[in-house]
Amino acid sequence: MADVSLGFKPMEEFDVKGKRVLLRVDVNSPIDPSTKKIVNTNRIDKSIPTISWLIHQGAKLAMIAHQGDTLDYQNLISLQEHADILTEKLGKPVSYIDDVCGPAAQECVRELKDGEVVLLGNLRYLCEEISTFENAVKLQPEEMLETYLVRSLTPLFDLYINDAFATAHRKSPSMVAFQEVLPSAAGPLFFNEVQALTRVVKSPEHPAVFVLGGAKISDAFGMIEQVLSSGTADRILACGVTGQVMLMASGIGLGGPSEKFITDRNLDVFIEPARKYLEKYPGKILMPVDLAFEKNGRRQEVLVKDLPMDEMFMDIGEKTINLYESEIRSAGMVFVNGPAGVFENQCFQSGTERLWKAIASAPGFTVVGGGDSVSAAARFTGMDDYSYVCTAGGAMVRFLSGKKLPLIAAMEKAGQKWK
Repeated sequence: MADVSLGFKPMEEFDVKGKRVLLRVDVNSPIDPSTKKIVNTNRIDKSIPTISWLIHQGAKLAMIAHQGDTLDYQNLISLQEHADILTEKLGKPVSYIDDVCGPAAQECVRELKDGEVVLLGNLRYLCEEISTFENAVKLQPEEMLETYLVRSLTPLFDLYINDAFATAHRKSPSMVAFQEVLPSAAGPLFFNEVQALTRVVKSPEHPAVFVLGGAKISDAFGMIEQVLSSGTADRILACGVTGQVMLMASGIGLGGPSEKFITDRNLDVFIEPARKYLEKYPGKILMPVDLAFEKNGRRQEVLVKDLPMDEMFMDIGEKTINLYESEIRSAGMVFVNGPAGVFENQCFQSGTERLWKAIASAPGFTVVGGGDSVSAAARFTGMDDYSYVCTAGGAMVRFLSGKKLPLIAAMEKAGQKWK
């Protein structure tokens, strides 16, 4: 278990033999839109040690987890395949019931024997577990005790364990309410995630390089100010849409298609903050010096000073790749969140592939975080080539931004309550 000083107990300090244990895991996985099958099992793989330990200790184990949400409804599917994958990887049957906490699920939990495990239905089947409910109703943990999930499952269990740091930014009943009514503990993945991110924030090896890309640039802009002002990061390598917004902030026009992509998604609101960061931290933020686009089915690259105004730019160019590779090779620590381009398209995979390979072989401490970043790591490198691969996305960003996570607050409260 990771050596992290937190105000709550690890699960290993509890005797779970013969006890009914409710385990909240995060096995939310990327789904192929056409087949609806899981395409990356990183989060499932990371949950295996926790589940295995509880099984071998003789717990009567029921797991709760989510897949998809209102914001990504195309990924809201049954957890049957998750249970099948867990069964294969554990070498132990993981039963599944397509009921979250109703009478069928409750009966299944009551019938568990020592060392048996069941995965209950997708939490997002419940309105109280979706992001829309969380954002609209804004319940405090103590107000969640009458939610269907909590009042239905609490009487059945002796202990609640949370090992879902990837969802630590969510203030939903499954994440923060059971701590109010059940003795609570954290799993080893929870501690490992916090340890790795704490090392990034509190004791980075310098020079520390942050590679920030992707299309979800709110993540990047959520941490830029914090990591630069605190001295956590010495250099930011901007790529993806983050890099393009930085270019616009510096006065470089991208032309109609690329600028329309940014404005249609309201990402132009980040131009002014980008301008402020470039002025406040001169030389700390590197921007692309060339970009790539597709012409007649072939990849074309052009310097940013000569950008054609009628093309859509989908990757960084060769000169930028070389520049960023050099920064990565000399770094004491590299943190990456967000790909360099649309790597799913072979025409635009070069930037992400080469940067990820550079990070994988870098001599310093390396951390990969975020769903697309992890998918790129699995595609272009080995997952063991990095010092740490974080399961978290939004939780990771908020942690690195210095914000208190709802899960950590709930677990600390439980640590005091259940001494």
